[in-house]
Amino acid sequence: ENQYIAYVAYPLDLFEEGSVTNLFTSVVGNVFGFKALRALRLEDLRIPISYVKTFQGPPHGINVERDKLNKYGRAYLGCTIKPKLGLSAKNYGRAVYECLRGGLDFTKDDESVNSQPFMRWRDRFLFVAEGL
Repeated sequence: ENQYIAYVAYPLDLFEEGSVTNLFTSVVGNVFGFKALRALRLEDLRIPISYVKTFQGPPHGINVERDKLNKYGRAYLGCTIKPKLGLSAKNYGRAVYECLRGGLDFTKDDESVNSQPFMRWRDRFLFVAEGL
């Protein structure tokens, strides 16, 4: 009673190639955030093989990260840079610098920050690298 099944399809062009985070944030995060629904269950997710082949997997594990940072025996402390939209690449780099200078081990991009016209990935990378 009052239960329905919906099939939702998205064009692949909406997703960044090789980004598990972008895929799940877009599909699961946006759908489950739809306030008009009181209850929702994802029962199946089909990803085309052509898109799956764009995922490269992690380059290495946590031990390599610990060796690089020389941090052992404790959890890492990090944050997601906010606001997720509206910062210039330069201001984003400054925010990363301030977080790390303040003692955090790492920062990360918000899931929905990719390479938008107002803040391209390469520009963001260069300003963050400068701050390091």
